Amino acid sequence: MTPAKIYWEDLQRGTVHALGSVTTSAEAMIAFAQEFDPQPFHLDEEAGEASIFGGLCASGWFTCSVAMRLLVEHLLKHSSYMGSPGADNIKWLKPVYAGDTLSLKYTILDSRPLRRRADVGMVQSVCELFNQDGAKVLYAEGYAMFGRRHPAPADAMAEPA
Repeated sequence: MTPAKIYWEDLQRGTVHALGSVTTSAEAMIAFAQEFDPQPFHLDEEAGEASIFGGLCASGWFTCSVAMRLLVEHLLKHSSYMGSPGADNIKWLKPVYAGDTLSLKYTILDSRPLRRRADVGMVQSVCELFNQDGAKVLYAEGYAMFGRRHPAPADAMAEPA
């Protein structure tokens, strides 16, 4: 692993990051659906055309995976990322189709040091994925832990008596 370039201190409230884009393919969407979400409109063009979606569309979980890939490639693998306690409020707002180019916007909602770990900070964020027309296709709130560049002294982190 390469040394971290981005630490908790760099991810403060209000910070917005554009984290790249990726173009989807029918092959990738179908392969994902075959293994993880085998609904007909994710597997077959004809079934997709007969559905409310009007064509083969990606699983929402595929869409989340695209967002995660972009987040890892353009931020997390360059940072002191230490994992996530979870995500909230995931919304699939529009279908994703083969050939769509999806771009990720990452916005920091809150950032705070952990009380019990002087070397870790918690970030609350929103990931928004947009298609090539600027339509938002995914909204997800989440949390992530990052190592601190300058951990607070242990006594400064002590709980009040």
